[in-house]
Amino acid sequence: MKTFSAKPQEVSREWLVVDAQNQTLGRLATRIATLLRGKHKPIFTPHVDCGDFVIVVNADKIHVTGKKMDQKMYYRHSQWPGGLREIALCRQLQTHPERVIEAAVRGMLPKNRLGHKMFKKLKVYAGPTHPHQAQQPKPLEL
Repeated sequence: MKTFSAKPQEVSREWLVVDAQNQTLGRLATRIATLLRGKHKPIFTPHVDCGDFVIVVNADKIHVTGKKMDQKMYYRHSQWPGGLREIALCRQLQTHPERVIEAAVRGMLPKNRLGHKMFKKLKVYAGPTHPHQAQQPKPLEL
């Protein structure tokens, strides 16, 4: 029996909506990364983008365990001397809650061109609404 290898033309993609309200950040990010890679499908092939589009709503209502709300830091650098900036998770959720989920999912995807292509299929919104109704997304229970 020969090994099946999916071709990019054979992959069919769905649009899925995930509600992040009261979800634990790491567990949610793991599930989303699995959907973006396509590992939930029987036709999964590591070198082909088999994943679905994922829309995450209510990103500002995620849950974290322990003292991460004050101790977890996000870093960025302006490429100028002394340009390192750090921001705590609680402050990041107040200003840009989408970036919290995006950073968690990005760390779980491959670090190559295929991973960047998968990451583009992730759409994160802070509130309960999204502009992708035309794609008829299916709600996904986690």
